[in-house]
Amino acid sequence: MKRLIFIVALIITGFAQAQQGRFEEGMGKAFQLWGEGKDKEASDMFERIASAEKGSWLPNYYVALVNTTSSFKTRDKELVSALLNKAQNALDIEFIKDPNNVELLVMQAMIDTGWVVFDPMTNGMKLSGKIMETYGKALAIAPDNPRAVFGKAEYEIGGAKYFGTDTKPMCAEINRSIELFAKFKPETPFSPKWGLERALEAQKECNK
Repeated sequence: MKRLIFIVALIITGFAQAQQGRFEEGMGKAFQLWGEGKDKEASDMFERIASAEKGSWLPNYYVALVNTTSSFKTRDKELVSALLNKAQNALDIEFIKDPNNVELLVMQAMIDTGWVVFDPMTNGMKLSGKIMETYGKALAIAPDNPRAVFGKAEYEIGGAKYFGTDTKPMCAEINRSIELFAKFKPETPFSPKWGLERALEAQKECNK
């Protein structure tokens, strides 16, 4: 009986390791495609991984991130809508599982920012309060998350420039986010770690 239990345990362990291996291989390939500028192909692969690996929030997170960042590259209304809706649908799947995941909250603020950037006159007033509320929730949960700190400051700078108000407090937060990026340790090899380059670019703008 003990031998049978041992054999079953080995089979289960081997299956789990094989599954993990396929997950890592798939994620690596998706990141490679994204790095090559093949956004749609990367999104499709992340989506396939999400369908197979329902226990991980990361594939759908990257579906949302790829499509949201892609939306900033076009002014085509139908394409922007398709990209941001796809991002939102992927994110909603993971929010059901964990509504307090800080990285998902930051991603939600980015999706809403995508709508504002595309049509500020229509969406600015409608979504700005929600964006700040989302960043506020993220920072209440994880005050030292560098993407939350930077994202909030970056969005506030946009508003400050539009209304001609002082950006020094936001620039100070951008400087703080850079310090936080240096200390940040992702939980897994595929956990979000992006943002430092954008923060450094924003810092340069602040110093002009």
